[in-house]
Amino acid sequence: MSNVPFDDRDGWIWLDGQFVPWREAKVHVLTHGLHYASAVFEGERMYGGVIYKLREHTERLFFSARQLDFEIPYTLEEIDQACIDACAKNGLTDAYVRPIAWRGSEMIGVSAQNTKIHVAIAVWDWPSYFSPEEKAKGIRMTWAKYKRPSPETEPVHAKATGLYMICTISKHAAEKDGYTDAMMLDYRGYVAESTGSNVFFVKDGALHTPTPDCFLNGITRQSVIALARQKGIEVIERHIKPEELAGFTECFVVGTAAEVTPVSEIGEYRFTPGALSLSLMDDYARLVRRELEPA
Repeated sequence: MSNVPFDDRDGWIWLDGQFVPWREAKVHVLTHGLHYASAVFEGERMYGGVIYKLREHTERLFFSARQLDFEIPYTLEEIDQACIDACAKNGLTDAYVRPIAWRGSEMIGVSAQNTKIHVAIAVWDWPSYFSPEEKAKGIRMTWAKYKRPSPETEPVHAKATGLYMICTISKHAAEKDGYTDAMMLDYRGYVAESTGSNVFFVKDGALHTPTPDCFLNGITRQSVIALARQKGIEVIERHIKPEELAGFTECFVVGTAAEVTPVSEIGEYRFTPGALSLSLMDDYARLVRRELEPA
């Protein structure tokens, strides 16, 4: 990804129904979303001029907003079209797409009933989250300090900005120690997800993946499960204890940004990127580029 700061780029951002020059897409310092994390977002990818699973992402954006007790002031169709238009306006056919909705600056307190709801959509070129070299040998991960919280403590199935605070802390700590990412446990001590991706393990030709009962059931996760079952691979969704990792031969993480990325190490456990992980990585790449029929 480019090292150019995100507030100092050429291009256009869709903001509250119209395109504004990239550098002029600003919000006030007392915006409620900044102070109280009253914001929801999506991460999407356009491949060859088509945004993968666009409607599913937009539906989740609206679901997340309702979980945070606000309504997005546009229709699903309007947001879908704005995402497509933003890519076209910026001359991109392969891009990362970031819609975000947040409470404005009319009120600055825990209660914010009368704030205006804003929506922005930014798009930019982003070839791969992990380098091809990292993908080929598998990324190295450590264990995160913080756990994914209980559904009784927060809206865990919303893609809300506040839920990523512990992810940033955990990823920074991992990177300082020389790792690429961190694996998080859930509040019960089961394996949950990485700081931004769902995880799969391989044992005896079957896929094992944590039950998403306190974290996002990712759209990429759902696609990979469908691909695996299409290939006749057994997929087992269950609670996984950390010590069970000793019995798995392969591991990979999946997400819109990560796509399908093999893992070589999680803490004290080692894995070898193998045939199953690499075939699903290839199948997913073909699927999003419409070279493979969906299941």
